[in-house]
Amino acid sequence: MSDNWQKPTQSIAPLLDKILDYYPPAKIEAGNTQMLITSLDYSSFVGRIAIGRLSRGELRSGQQVILAKRNGEKQKHRIKDVFVFEGLNRIKVDSIEGGDICAITGLEGFEIGDSICDFENPEPLKTIDIDEPTMSMMFSINDSPFFGKEGKFVTSRHISERLDKELEKNLALRVQNTDKADKWMVFGRGVMHLSVLIETMRREGYELQVGQPQVIIKEIDGVKCEPVEELTIDLPESVSGTAVEAVSKRKGEMKNMVPKGDRMIIDFEIPSRGIIGLRNYLLTATAGEAIMTHRFLEYQSHKGDIPGRLNGSLISMEQGTSIPFSLNNLQERGTFFIAPGEDIYEGQVIGENSRANDLVVNVTKTKKLTNMRSSGADDKVKLAPPKEFTLEECLEYIQADEYVEVTPESLRMRKILLKETDRKRAGK
Repeated sequence: MSDNWQKPTQSIAPLLDKILDYYPPAKIEAGNTQMLITSLDYSSFVGRIAIGRLSRGELRSGQQVILAKRNGEKQKHRIKDVFVFEGLNRIKVDSIEGGDICAITGLEGFEIGDSICDFENPEPLKTIDIDEPTMSMMFSINDSPFFGKEGKFVTSRHISERLDKELEKNLALRVQNTDKADKWMVFGRGVMHLSVLIETMRREGYELQVGQPQVIIKEIDGVKCEPVEELTIDLPESVSGTAVEAVSKRKGEMKNMVPKGDRMIIDFEIPSRGIIGLRNYLLTATAGEAIMTHRFLEYQSHKGDIPGRLNGSLISMEQGTSIPFSLNNLQERGTFFIAPGEDIYEGQVIGENSRANDLVVNVTKTKKLTNMRSSGADDKVKLAPPKEFTLEECLEYIQADEYVEVTPESLRMRKILLKETDRKRAGK
């Protein structure tokens, strides 16, 4: 970084100085202590940690303060330790002044939106709202034939304790017990919010299964309502019609359309249900050029049925290893999600059928060899590469009767009922 491109430096200080030229430091008002808690963290050693920016006044270790709750209640507390942030680290300090962003330990029972105020003359700040969950998902222990092979934490106790720990710092999350000890309903602000939690658990060594995301339907003044989101799509002008058609099929309503060079920026209002699976479709239809952002707007009256996935699943008939010979013979049946030589089990979703119905196939069958040879009998096998899914793509792809099996090393899709006879019986 430098003020002169011909004289480069080894520091980013010139850039930071330039920012200060355009954005002067905020003026700190005089007055007694005021701090709004805008984030929180959790440590197994010190408990919950309040994070926020001190608007005015001073905070010290051991200082007595008033915690002003959202509901108007005022509680007396004593600060234990005060920390400031340097890079990715928290550094303990004796005191901080107005304008500093800090972390505080020693407080109990606080939430985002509460204020830390002066002990003698408390003046709470205006509180902030926390978004309500809009989507739910079933979490359960991994009960597939491959359970426990890759993860360290696989029991219901492990998963239950991890979800309880997450509730300490993830305020928009809700966890509800079901009538079964190994299943939980987890509520979040969307597929990404929940998939971040699942991916974090996966990296920590947990094994679990999750069901299809479902939006939370509410009844407001006797009317059935569902969450609606504000959706913005930035894509090439030549494929803008594809996006409008796709969103309209999902009960979306176009609000604005602005050209920007050779691209088009389109604003929609769309039910949260309609966004599930939309990103994959648009990226395919626009050769990866669509940029999609969305945020929760409000609850509106129910928009009616939205068409789901048109193609059925290819389901494994047996447990074993996928054989190139069998995969080659079944290529015209659909697209596969598994590579040759991969371990699979009965009831696993191993591909997408080219037709609307589910199809059970055997990809573990080897070629029957004889002692007779003929020229050209052993042709080279050309297999299309398998379609690989990210966690979020798996969650958007599965149907209501399917689970995503999540382990530290693998993502597998499977039917809830693994045996074909059980699925037929349930269908009746």
